[in-house]
Amino acid sequence: MHQDIKEILYTQSDIASRVEELGKRITADYKDCIDSGERLVAVCLLRGAALFMADIVRHIELPIEFDFMVVSSYGDSATSSGTIRIQKDLSCDIEGANVLIIEDVIDSGFTLSYLCKNLLSRNPSSIAIASLLRKDVEGQADVDCKYVGFECPNEFIVGYGLDFAQRYRNLPY
Repeated sequence: MHQDIKEILYTQSDIASRVEELGKRITADYKDCIDSGERLVAVCLLRGAALFMADIVRHIELPIEFDFMVVSSYGDSATSSGTIRIQKDLSCDIEGANVLIIEDVIDSGFTLSYLCKNLLSRNPSSIAIASLLRKDVEGQADVDCKYVGFECPNEFIVGYGLDFAQRYRNLPY
């Protein structure tokens, strides 16, 4: 499996350090909300963000609820189909909650833009996005990503949850 990898952009250590930094920022940013009785709900976009979610929430030192969604525009392809589908919706009510969307990578941004509009219709107190990677893509949708792990080149990337046809997700880099 490792022999298929052309280049390592972010080492396991790079990722661990950056995820810890982001978790501490999120803790600081939401502390007052939690102290005033508001809820914080982390919404993991499966499957790619699962490892990022597992790691980042351990660095958020606040009460936090978890929920999961499957939103797809890729299928088993390396390029987006352009059709966005919610395959698994939230299990909890997010009305009045602070929602933190946990994403693996922002490519075109169209899926996240669609998702934010969808979730806003459910009347949360706030929505913020934490993405491990944000690609430099021409024409990217205007998505306000408050927490970005790494700005990265517009290349197809695998590892640390990101896949190609469901392979390579378990790489630590």
